[in-house]
Amino acid sequence: MSSPPTSLWRDRRFVRFWAGQSASQLGDRISELALPLIAVAALHASANQVAWLTALAWAPNLLAIVLGAWVDHRVHKRRLMVLADLARACLLLTLPTAYLLGGVTLIHLYAVALLTGAAGVLFNTAYPPFFARLVPRSSYVDANSKLSASRSASYVAGPAMGGALVQAVTAPVAVIADALTFLASAALVGPIQADQPAAVSGGQASHSLLRRAREGLAFVIRHPILRASLGCATTVNFFTFMTATGLTVLFADRVLGLSADVIGLAFGIGSTGALLGALIAPAISRWIGLGRSIAVGAVLFPAPIAVTAMAGGPLWARAGALGLAEFLAGLGVMLFDVNLNSLQTAVIPDGMRSRVAGAYSTVNYGIRPIGALVGGMLATIIGLRTTLITAAVGGALSLLWLLPSPIPRIRSLAHIAPLLADDATETAGHPAP
Repeated sequence: MSSPPTSLWRDRRFVRFWAGQSASQLGDRISELALPLIAVAALHASANQVAWLTALAWAPNLLAIVLGAWVDHRVHKRRLMVLADLARACLLLTLPTAYLLGGVTLIHLYAVALLTGAAGVLFNTAYPPFFARLVPRSSYVDANSKLSASRSASYVAGPAMGGALVQAVTAPVAVIADALTFLASAALVGPIQADQPAAVSGGQASHSLLRRAREGLAFVIRHPILRASLGCATTVNFFTFMTATGLTVLFADRVLGLSADVIGLAFGIGSTGALLGALIAPAISRWIGLGRSIAVGAVLFPAPIAVTAMAGGPLWARAGALGLAEFLAGLGVMLFDVNLNSLQTAVIPDGMRSRVAGAYSTVNYGIRPIGALVGGMLATIIGLRTTLITAAVGGALSLLWLLPSPIPRIRSLAHIAPLLADDATETAGHPAP
């Protein structure tokens, strides 16, 4: 940690990886707008049906704990990532094909959401060990900042591009753009060579898949940093996914009366907050500390949902409120993600990265479909506007997980080990009664 990191832009392997992820993220933003609009505009889906679309996209994460245990014992993580990209491209291409052959059904849309979600889980469980081998430890925050910046830039350009594509060629055809970006990602990531950890041998390799999965979950629960961050992120995800993109699009379309291109433009302009957040996250963490940056992001991410809920007045005010909410939420989520992802990468040992990622995703991402279903139910019972306010308040309370943990006291990655050692000494000196 004492040697200054070299510029990642000089690392061709990282640049290829960054380019692949940037292309994929841009396509995702188009589909995130196009898929709900297929359900809302083309299939006349109800709030509950839109909520099911979001739920099915995230439901495969409930099995991530087992898949992560399996991936941890595969040497070639890069091949799994490429396979996941190719699978998602093929699945998305079935939507425009079905449209050209006579129409898309809600069941087909649900199937694509479920299966692309499963491929995404495979990619995400293979990602952490690959990233840790590709990027030097001293560059974790910088690398996550760059990857998050391109992700944030996709939120600026993607929704506006998606809205324009939907208006021009219809939503089913617009998802072709996302399929092409997954093919580009596979082509860029495929040739990258990164050091692979040695295959696990001996007794640990003979452990059952379920036992290895339990080990990953146990490691998260026992680790003070991972336990608190999991509780915080899970709470944020539950409440933000009560609205998610689907219900937000539905609210903007049916309550605020905004057209697809205006919704896309508002999302795109508002998402400059995420781009700004990704770029300044390293500086903010140096200024107020890594842990405090995570705490600020945990509140700033969900709270602005209330701004959307309170929107009204003329068209410019309604669209402006939606854009402002996206701006503030984007700023918050990047302060949260960039710093928390770097912190987690630093504290998880190499041999457990996919297992821990799988266990973490099962809880953290697995709560998302539950949140989406609860949001759909609440929207039906108490209305969209009240549901949005509930999500904003509940999400902000996620801060309560962080306050008693070591996270707010962490200044930088270099201070993690001494802080945990101090906590262990304090605990040993004051045994529980």
